[in-house]
Amino acid sequence: MATAKNSIKINAPIEKVFDFLKPDILPEIWPSLVEVKNITELPNGRYSWDWKYNMAGMNFNGTSENTEVVPNERTVSETTGGIESTITWLFESNDGGTKVTIVADYTVPVTLVGKLAESVIVRQNQKEGELILENLKTRMEASK
Repeated sequence: MATAKNSIKINAPIEKVFDFLKPDILPEIWPSLVEVKNITELPNGRYSWDWKYNMAGMNFNGTSENTEVVPNERTVSETTGGIESTITWLFESNDGGTKVTIVADYTVPVTLVGKLAESVIVRQNQKEGELILENLKTRMEASK
């Protein structure tokens, strides 16, 4: 299992950032997330949804479900299907803004190992995490 972990400080209140991150907006900030559909609202602020993701030029489909939601603190989503993963978003108040950390624990699909070395894919996914947070920061700070 590989892990990508990234953090960023966003000059926006924690409630605003936390409330913004719903499944339907993820493709707007997550460059390789091609599609999110069939979003279902579940009890306790949780969601389930289907997704299409592009990793190293290959598309994968799967389903995600929030397994934990603690308002203004964290969300945890488990994914199944083409890429098995656990995605954790952490939120901390930070000098009037919000520190956001995204941790992705995932298994590189076997079909990709022959195409590219796993270490290359891991580096690409680390960079993807940086882009996700930069895109989130831009969205949150532009809409003050």
